Amino acid sequence: MDYHKIKDESMSISDWIISIRRELHEHPELMYEEFKTSELIRRELDKLEISYKHPIAETGVLASIGNGNGPCVALRADMDALPIHEETDVSFKSKIDGKMHACGHDCHVSMLLGAAKLLKGKEDQINGTVKLLFQPAEEGGAGGKLMREEGALKNPDVERIFGLHVWPQMPSGQIGSREGTFLAATSSLNLTVKGVGGHAAVPQLTKDPVLTSARIITNLQSIVSRELDPLDSGVVSITVINGGNASNVIPSDVIVKGTLRSLTMDGLRELQKRVKEIAEGIAQTHGCEAIVEYVGNDYPPTVNDSDMWKFAKGIGIDLLGDENVSDLDAVMGGEDFAYYTEKVKGCFVVLGMNNPDIDATYSVHHPMFKADEDALHIGTALHTIFALKSLEELNS
Repeated sequence: MDYHKIKDESMSISDWIISIRRELHEHPELMYEEFKTSELIRRELDKLEISYKHPIAETGVLASIGNGNGPCVALRADMDALPIHEETDVSFKSKIDGKMHACGHDCHVSMLLGAAKLLKGKEDQINGTVKLLFQPAEEGGAGGKLMREEGALKNPDVERIFGLHVWPQMPSGQIGSREGTFLAATSSLNLTVKGVGGHAAVPQLTKDPVLTSARIITNLQSIVSRELDPLDSGVVSITVINGGNASNVIPSDVIVKGTLRSLTMDGLRELQKRVKEIAEGIAQTHGCEAIVEYVGNDYPPTVNDSDMWKFAKGIGIDLLGDENVSDLDAVMGGEDFAYYTEKVKGCFVVLGMNNPDIDATYSVHHPMFKADEDALHIGTALHTIFALKSLEELNS
């Protein structure tokens, strides 16, 4: 297989890939609201005469290419945006106030549609099936879990799955990943501290949830610094504090939110246990009540199959050069791609987007996040080669 020819083919449709990305970027949609995004994907698949199932996982699209007679591999792109107001200066910035593709999922969809275009042109060479998973609700909604539960990995059974994510921490056009655990298990914390409010001039008549919350937050940091093995990894980050409306009133309750992270599910469960124990104990000491809830979905860690990373890494080296492929450290970010790799051999690979010349230096989930669009065709080429080379190996 001529990898560089596929890369050239991908480069030849780069303008089309970018145009898709920009259309998506202007119309971001939050989890399970990706109706226009799904419509755009189906529009392009219809033009390519690629069959698909819709809806799946509420707004998702599951497309298939190939003759269906041999093995099956899958490629996945997530679709949802974030509740962030965009502050970039690009001409195609979000048209929806308070919503932005700040995690690059618009890039993921456009790269996978590019791969769909290339793979469709080679369909007569495909003995088997390539499934294209356009997945909703990665940002907390566990869309990957729902796609899996609704049969995305079945009929025919997927034997390998690959995902790509744009990565501002790496120079544009480079790729990286690692064998084993790459991304963390994650959990979302809601903590309500209930006290007795009153006039701020007579605090002795109140049970102050503000002071109690402050002491809880401070003490939660001791879990990682004093209870966790220094050789293990864990995160307890408090990100939201809401309480009170007036400077002279002690409120009756305070709402605290945050995230917990560990590289194992056992580690995550231990963090959850200790957060609950510490919060409840301190609240009781101050005459308050702490209600600890872990809302939404606890994402498992994203674990790459060792052979699949070696496979993807080899392709990357042949395509991009050894100097542009890296073994990375584990990252405490989470990904619901983990729900697929719990069941199927797979690999999650990141594609560098950092380009200071265009101010593409901000992290994902930042209102100034930018992607280097000139690197998107590399993602399309990688998707295409991952699929074709996998089928070649599985058929041999």
